[in-house]
Amino acid sequence: MSEHQAAAERGVFIVDDHPIVRQGLRQLIDQEADLCVCGEAADVREARAALGRLTPDVVILDLSLRDSDGLELIKDIRSKYGQLPVLVLSMHDETIYAERLLSSGANGYIMKQAAGEQLIAALRRVLAGGVYVSERIGAGMIERFAVARRKNAIDPIERLSNREIQVLNLIGRGRTTREIAGDLSLSVKTIESHRQRIKKKLSLDSSPRLVQFAVNWYARQH
Repeated sequence: MSEHQAAAERGVFIVDDHPIVRQGLRQLIDQEADLCVCGEAADVREARAALGRLTPDVVILDLSLRDSDGLELIKDIRSKYGQLPVLVLSMHDETIYAERLLSSGANGYIMKQAAGEQLIAALRRVLAGGVYVSERIGAGMIERFAVARRKNAIDPIERLSNREIQVLNLIGRGRTTREIAGDLSLSVKTIESHRQRIKKKLSLDSSPRLVQFAVNWYARQH
């Protein structure tokens, strides 16, 4: 936190690759007497460097970043900074990502379409040690569990691991196997193995069908 901050203010670190979004978040947060933005970053590399210098009280993190995705940074934060709260702010469908990110170490998930007061409420919730999800996702999670229990059914996407979701997401964005390997700092062979497991879990019998599925799935999330 910067030296001019009052003792009661809690420092918020913003990670989002859109400057206008960061500016809007800063303006919204800095209006609050108990909150202030102590730093920001456009990608995972910048965030890692800044977090090594700063001591924020909470991180707001976009799920999709230009050099990676938020899941990788959440893992870093949990490994290096213990219980530092992380609130994921994303345009992606929360019914797909919220539960996965919470289980991976995030403290809350809020859609970018949410009102400003919801974001402030979410920040205060996670700063107080709680977990934040929208009423919609909270109710939806309960309903999905109930339906699955009754029908013993499961969404094919939910069969995928977090890493497989990352790979599927990148395939849907048009990335090649080699590009995905570079994005995730993994070998091409490892990415090929992930692709094979994804095809098997989703009952896709060829690589073109995998690409078509990934593109369609990615498009539905935006």
